[in-house]
Amino acid sequence: METVTSKDGTSIAYERTGQGPALVLVGGAFMTRQSFGPLAEALAGEFEAVSYDRRGRVDSTDTLPYSVERELEDLTAVLEAVGGSFVYGMSSGAALALLAAGSGVPVRRVAGMEPPYRVEGAPPVDPTYGPVLESLLAEGRRGDAVAHFVTKAVGQPAEVVDQMKASPMWDGLVAVAPTLAYDNAIMGDGEPPALLANIAVPALIISSTGSSPWLQAGAAGAAAALPDARHVQRDGGFHDLPVEVLAAVLTEFFKA
Repeated sequence: METVTSKDGTSIAYERTGQGPALVLVGGAFMTRQSFGPLAEALAGEFEAVSYDRRGRVDSTDTLPYSVERELEDLTAVLEAVGGSFVYGMSSGAALALLAAGSGVPVRRVAGMEPPYRVEGAPPVDPTYGPVLESLLAEGRRGDAVAHFVTKAVGQPAEVVDQMKASPMWDGLVAVAPTLAYDNAIMGDGEPPALLANIAVPALIISSTGSSPWLQAGAAGAAAALPDARHVQRDGGFHDLPVEVLAAVLTEFFKA
């Protein structure tokens, strides 16, 4: 593990796997740098895969008040530390990567897996989701915040939350629950942001056949909003692709 200090003094933890051009991996909700372990290993033959803990997660510190701009500064700090300009993001991490590419962060190529944008035909964002999430976190009810995210933002039934509570991963989810508010801020109103039109670098948006139709449509909508992008779909599970499939898609794109 290495660390870099972001502009506001926050310490961002990251680690490198493999050798080659640096490819920075940006996690979505609940994800930590360890979440990318298998993907980093699969990429290691072609890239120096760099995964990091977004602020407030595991070995990275946090500095309040939060703003999306601070997360962009965190990503910039990591890119500068490793000498990279390639970025891949997963879910809300994909949305963050795209925001970075459209906001002047030095990104030369950007890829994202299913940024959860709400395009035509998608279930609308519940206007109470954000305020209720903030209230639960303010009251210290982290477990309830996790359940709120899973059921209201992801759309999973309560039974899935019960299964998660009985699994070894539950404590880790609860530990990073405060950062769910950060992902909510990144997604905003849920629609693809206008600044996507500013992204002049090549972009790749990926989706899985096993995902909800609205996630697949959101990926296609993101690609359509970008000046130089393509959308590829591969066989996989819900909001997930087999590591070897994803690694092959990313390698083809970033090696072009």
